[in-house]
Amino acid sequence: MTFSLGRRAILAAAAAFAITGPAAAEPVVDSIHFLIPGGAGGGWDGTARGTGEALTGAGLVGTASYENMSGGGGGKAIGYLIENADSQHGTLMVNSTPIVIRSLTGVFPHNFRDLTLVSGTIGDYAAIVVNKDSPINSMSDLLAAFDADPSGTAIGGGSVPGGMDHLVAAMTMEAAGKDALALKYIPYDAGGKAMAALLSGEIKALSTGFSEAVALAEAGEVKIIGVTSDERVEAYADAPTMKEQGIDTTFVNWRGFFAAPGLPAEKLAAYQEVIAKMYDTPEWETVRARNGWVNIHNSGDDFQTFLEGQEQVIGDLMKKLGFL
Repeated sequence: MTFSLGRRAILAAAAAFAITGPAAAEPVVDSIHFLIPGGAGGGWDGTARGTGEALTGAGLVGTASYENMSGGGGGKAIGYLIENADSQHGTLMVNSTPIVIRSLTGVFPHNFRDLTLVSGTIGDYAAIVVNKDSPINSMSDLLAAFDADPSGTAIGGGSVPGGMDHLVAAMTMEAAGKDALALKYIPYDAGGKAMAALLSGEIKALSTGFSEAVALAEAGEVKIIGVTSDERVEAYADAPTMKEQGIDTTFVNWRGFFAAPGLPAEKLAAYQEVIAKMYDTPEWETVRARNGWVNIHNSGDDFQTFLEGQEQVIGDLMKKLGFL
């Protein structure tokens, strides 16, 4: 199964202007407070902190601060931003595919239309990983373990049942010819806790973002046994793709930024400007390459069109898999 979200890789030449000398000396935005709807160590956390690192390092933003607000499958942070809109003009909330999935499944009552859409920013492939000491060394090994004992081959993730990590695991199983609904999925609050569960042996495998797995794989703590990319990713080229193991599925999870409803137009324009300029800086390329991210840039109306298209595609897929 191929699951394409219609991503567009941004070209360096498309950034508004190159950041050179004096132009980078004066911040475009004095400060940004990043609101992160999950715990530390997850993909949202890494995206917000990596973006803040690049923006401040390049001189586009003066200072960046961060706040983790877990709860409600991400709904707590969304509700907070909406309920306190007038006092949150200095805040950008990171989010990703789950804002679409969780509104479709009713995990929270809001959707992306209730927020100010700022910009889609990056894509992160998904990965299936196992503990370094696991006898499982490939997707074939994992599928064999699943065939032998489906309930004893639990796969965890940093999202709610029916959420993105669950959806990726189910897609992979279906593409491998297995019963996706027989998969035992165990949810955790954000990727950091899910990874800890893998390392402690609570689960046999973990469905997670590729970027979250790379550092631990490099440290020898986990083995990445499958990536949902078309080709191997340079950030960790030892990790095999699903496709090369005979599982015809691809997936990329976009991540981007939202602001409070009613954000003044000049504030929105400034946020969109710094994100557009960020792509052309060496500071961003350092962060991007380190995490194995794909550059995806959808801003303003283009972001809304992208999200509406994804809502349709994901909704159809979730119905097919029995999640809706």
